[in-house]
Amino acid sequence: MNRASIVFASLLALILPLSLLAGRVWIVPDVTANGWLILAELRLPRAVLAIIIGAGLGAAGAAMQGYLRNPLADPGLFGIAPMAALGAVASFWLGAFIPPAFAAWSLPLLALAGAGLGMALLALIAGRTTSDAAAGAGGGIALFTLAGLMLASLAGALTALAITLAPNPFALSEIVLWLNGALTDRSWREVWLAGPLVAAGIAVLMLTARSLDALTLGEDAARSMGLNPARLLLLLVVGIGLTVGAGVAVAGIIGFVGLVVPHLVRPLTDRLPSSLIGPSALAGACLVLAADSIVRILPLVTELRLGIALSLIGAPFFLWLLLRMRKGLL
Repeated sequence: MNRASIVFASLLALILPLSLLAGRVWIVPDVTANGWLILAELRLPRAVLAIIIGAGLGAAGAAMQGYLRNPLADPGLFGIAPMAALGAVASFWLGAFIPPAFAAWSLPLLALAGAGLGMALLALIAGRTTSDAAAGAGGGIALFTLAGLMLASLAGALTALAITLAPNPFALSEIVLWLNGALTDRSWREVWLAGPLVAAGIAVLMLTARSLDALTLGEDAARSMGLNPARLLLLLVVGIGLTVGAGVAVAGIIGFVGLVVPHLVRPLTDRLPSSLIGPSALAGACLVLAADSIVRILPLVTELRLGIALSLIGAPFFLWLLLRMRKGLL
């Protein structure tokens, strides 16, 4: 375990108990029977889910920045998150046709289906561009980025169309609220759904570490060292699809985590992608857990949506990164 992992694991161990106690009603350590029920059934699953989602987004962001060799890269660029969101929005449209026994599972399962479709389309398009690049056409990574942007744009347009043609005001309200991302009213069901998928996704991303290190030397040099571009791309699509898709399926769109976290971790490492993925997962867990704790204690009439809170953090951070790049500091 490197220094960055130790720092963020220690920070997570500090934030977690505070998160369990924090809320509109603070729970003191000598909790009553009702207090234990709130901890076990409300706050603990919410905290665990925040850790799972944050870890997945952090690892995905580190892997994507390593692959694209761009510090401004974010997992949303792949188009997988927008496709997962489109699947979830479809569940509000299809609610009347879904049997009551499956209604509770329709949103996360359709979101995962959307993420799976996004993964398949991206692998189909990007696999072809990678083969062309290997054959000498060049620009494999650039074409892959454009494919992801196209997919994200298409999914965003279809989602906007679904909002515009919402069947009733209730569905419109639910779609808009869900797209803003939140962990409100989440239970152990969402934990058991997202946990295995995110864990599998992080494990797949860890398999790309050495290849991403080789890629820092350039595509030609990496190929001379035995890099298989098609295999690397497949692992990235699967890994990011699982981590991001599972997060969107249970919590909606939570942005900027994958952008911000690698920059918090990078100064504590040797800056190689292999040193970033694991610590970025821990740092992402810390960031989402801390942000979710803060939105719970803000003195507002209704709880601020987690996706909005992280966007308020991430947008100025993104601007700061742009200014640093302009000055040549990145």
